[in-house]
Amino acid sequence: MKTMTCQQLGGVCEQTFTANTFEEIADFSKQHGMEMYEANDEAHIEAMNKMMELMKSPEAMMKWFEEKRVLFDGLAED
Repeated sequence: MKTMTCQQLGGVCEQTFTANTFEEIADFSKQHGMEMYEANDEAHIEAMNKMMELMKSPEAMMKWFEEKRVLFDGLAED
């Protein structure tokens, strides 16, 4: 298992997510983002808006995703 923070995944806080795979961590992060959106957390909403802009370019989104996967892969096991 590995742990990443919201901030490491492009967010704004130190909330941690622990999972066996990068895909699981990404899902936890997405769920957290939705919770923060529902709570009207301005900082998280701003980060999500930046992600929405990134998603307009499939190439940029794939590059971001791969950079985060490399970061995850390089982390030590918990």
